[in-house]
Amino acid sequence: MDVNRIDPAEARALLESEPGYICLDVRTAEEFAAGHIPAAVNIPVVEKNPMGLGLVPNPDFSSQVEQQFDKDRKIITFCLRGVRSMHAATMMMALGYTEVVDMQGGYDAEMDAGGNIVVEGWARRNFPITKD
Repeated sequence: MDVNRIDPAEARALLESEPGYICLDVRTAEEFAAGHIPAAVNIPVVEKNPMGLGLVPNPDFSSQVEQQFDKDRKIITFCLRGVRSMHAATMMMALGYTEVVDMQGGYDAEMDAGGNIVVEGWARRNFPITKD
């Protein structure tokens, strides 16, 4: 089952015009604290590796999502560039979530292998952000 992907302009339109949509920010708590979409909920799909460098899967991601959201909740997943949120959306669909879409470009931008921007993310489009 494929995850439906939308660009940040579509995500913003859904948040502003469709009741019931929520943004699920799957970045780390540190990334979330540095800036996020207003009213976004943060449940990291990965977290800092307590043993050293890098990131490791959040073993509680699925249970945290299930505690926070009903299976029919309208959810837009996003991360920094789109990779982690795509993985999170796929995991959620496997759990039985039916109204999940993933935001291309994430908070910053989706990039190709050469580091070129493919899709500008939410913040690069100067859409509303907060640190609250």
